[in-house]
Amino acid sequence: MEEETRSFLGRFVDEFPAALEEDSPLPVSPLSRKVSLEELHGESLELGLRLLTARGAPAVLSALLCQAALSQLLQDDLSRFHCPEETEANQEEEQKAVLLQSEAVQRLFLNKLIDVALAWHQNFLKPSPSPSQFRRCSVHAIKNTRRKMEDKHLALAEFNQLFGIQDGVERAYYAIFDGHGGVDAATYTATHLHVALSKQEMLQSDAATAFKTAFKRTDDMFRDKAKRERLRSGTTGVAVLIQDQELTVAWLGDSQAMLVRKGEAVTLMDPHKPEREDEKQRIEDLGGCITFMGCWRVNGTYAVSRAIGDFDQKPYVSGDADCSTIQLSGDEDYVLLACDGFFDAVNPSAVPDLVLDALQQPGDPDGGDTQQKQSEEIIGLRVAQHLVSHAKAAGSSDNITVMVVFLRSPMQLLSQDPTTGTAQDTEDSTSQVAAKQ
Repeated sequence: MEEETRSFLGRFVDEFPAALEEDSPLPVSPLSRKVSLEELHGESLELGLRLLTARGAPAVLSALLCQAALSQLLQDDLSRFHCPEETEANQEEEQKAVLLQSEAVQRLFLNKLIDVALAWHQNFLKPSPSPSQFRRCSVHAIKNTRRKMEDKHLALAEFNQLFGIQDGVERAYYAIFDGHGGVDAATYTATHLHVALSKQEMLQSDAATAFKTAFKRTDDMFRDKAKRERLRSGTTGVAVLIQDQELTVAWLGDSQAMLVRKGEAVTLMDPHKPEREDEKQRIEDLGGCITFMGCWRVNGTYAVSRAIGDFDQKPYVSGDADCSTIQLSGDEDYVLLACDGFFDAVNPSAVPDLVLDALQQPGDPDGGDTQQKQSEEIIGLRVAQHLVSHAKAAGSSDNITVMVVFLRSPMQLLSQDPTTGTAQDTEDSTSQVAAKQ
């Protein structure tokens, strides 16, 4: 880790030896032209992580650099970046928010990031260790036959480092968002939900309440942006937070998460669909209706009953998330998150065999240590790719995103006794893999 960090910082300061000039183009484009002060937090972190990840930065270093740069940015007087006040026709006077010119303020953020990198390169300190419960994450996403890709996802094993949390509780965050009517709502939620979650005082003691509050806050924030920019999109979403040995899943709509323990599928949640009896009753009690038009739809429009956005159908399409929490006992294999493009074509009970099939695919034909090394390096791509390909072959035409978060080493799963769910005492190098985690 130390050598990798030194190497990256050297390359980065070679590319950015000094602050960006006022008239020079930004090396990465901001998500928005205007941002509120509350939105600045998420958009700056997204911008910084995108810049660093594209240049091969170690994940923990990226999180620490972005956190340090954002902390410095928020201490500055940002009033010089305020947009001229405008009275929008679709915005009530009392709801007007102070907006910042995004490109200008993000230039300052990137210059803070460059300054931090230069300082760390010149006075190198041994980097903070990676999360000790490192979890290998396999992700794959395809547009499939749809005209546009409207899915977004985020894997953040460095949750604490990104937000400067030092309470001794290890955290990792994973989420998938399935947009409809455009990608704006999915992009917005992927940028801001984890930020809103990090600000909840009850995060450690009551993750479910923290998640519900964060979803609600993100929906309210997107409502303001949708009014300003006349956006009409929505997104379902599912997010998982792992805190030490506690796993909390929160969801809106029909994106899903499932757990596999000892090779068996475990239900974590019940997706929100208009035809679900309690959802149907809720909507009818509000004066809405559920109609069948190729599929069940809310008031003849959206095929989802809960989502971020879709403000023309609120409160029928609810922004209130549901949550469930379980304690991990150590015998869990992995958590899988996916959008409905996957689950509409694949039964959850088929997932364990599909993952095992992917793990058992041949590695390096030379065998030996090279095969072991290659298997570990490509596992992150192969498992999710196999699941996505299966869903497509099974008839899914929708965008498909699949994320597999391994709670045990994939190589341990290969050596697992199917009758007991425990690792067999074989001659393979499982212990070497576990030691790397």
